[in-house]
Amino acid sequence: MEKIDDELQKLDNLMIKYISALKVLETQLQIINDDFKYIKKYNPIEHIKTRIKSADSIINKLYKDNLDFTIENVEKYINDIVGVRIICSFESDVFELIEIIRNSNIIHVINEKDFISKPKDSGYRSYHLIVEVPVEFINEKVMVKAEIQIRTMAMDLWASLDHKLRYKSNYCTDEIKTKLVKISDELHNIDDEMRDMVTLENKIKLLNEGED
Repeated sequence: MEKIDDELQKLDNLMIKYISALKVLETQLQIINDDFKYIKKYNPIEHIKTRIKSADSIINKLYKDNLDFTIENVEKYINDIVGVRIICSFESDVFELIEIIRNSNIIHVINEKDFISKPKDSGYRSYHLIVEVPVEFINEKVMVKAEIQIRTMAMDLWASLDHKLRYKSNYCTDEIKTKLVKISDELHNIDDEMRDMVTLENKIKLLNEGED
């Protein structure tokens, strides 16, 4: 028990790194969004959701993976203590934003999972990035890991629905799961149709500007 208390105290001290890393990420993403708006007169990011994992969630995740609760294991194996979810209007925005993040001098991508091109069997779609950002303190500079999820508004709507039906309910039948996959496909088609409409609108706008 004393050992766990010691590790909890260390974790409490460690959290300042993750809180600071979230501030770095929020600042960089706001700069990206502002720069994108300045250059293209358009905001790719609709909104951003953030969270820091609680101590209980961190410990439970370690135990779920059959790992002891130690600070070494927390830093080595838990990549999503800092979580950032970016919601974009269109799928094209998602991939353009990913490319911008890849080229960032501040945000360093260390792993990627594309659940948009290859969605999960459940119908889940999103793009996941594990990144590192530099955090400078008075006496040291450290790289801190975080997870960024990027998805469209339609994908986020589906994920919210899925969470309510699949994880918050004891009555998620096979029929409901099948319908969730179907809804995911339908929302993906809507994403494609909206993208096509925007592409057409931009073409018309360019033609009209050429006539002026």
